[in-house]
Amino acid sequence: MVPEVDRNLFREVSYGIYLVSSFDGNRKNGQIVNTVIQVTSDPPCFAVIINQKNFTHELISSSKRFGVSVLKDSTPFPFIGLFGFKSGRDVNKFENVGHIEGASGCPLVTDHSLGVMEINVTHTLDVVTHTVFVGEVVFSKTLDDGRPLTYEYYHVFLKGKTSKNAPTYNKET
Repeated sequence: MVPEVDRNLFREVSYGIYLVSSFDGNRKNGQIVNTVIQVTSDPPCFAVIINQKNFTHELISSSKRFGVSVLKDSTPFPFIGLFGFKSGRDVNKFENVGHIEGASGCPLVTDHSLGVMEINVTHTLDVVTHTVFVGEVVFSKTLDDGRPLTYEYYHVFLKGKTSKNAPTYNKET
């Protein structure tokens, strides 16, 4: 007997929507993700999961650094689309986007963000199509008050779709 896997249930797992960024020399990129988690408090460490085909993955692998911007629930859909459905290999995503540089030069997107963090990678885990990057926070700053953008809000109120490279992609929905 083959067990049944109901992938629709996966959408009921709670997520936030974040912008993860990185750099390598003069190149910088960012992408929308829903998998950023705090893994320890002392030292403060976070993990992010990135598809191995993505340009951001290449930059994090090279620089051993990544930024996280906690997006507001008022983030406009075109902004999400720029970072979620376009490749940084083809488009300069930072051309008209407010950002600051972290201590190491990592770009941290400030537009539509409640706050930003810069993280130095300490561990990686290959999970077939994706990599889990774990690292220690070396800089963080609160930028604004408000509510964070959640996956549920993105799907229900913004009617957003899921990128085919996202770990939660389900071609049937």
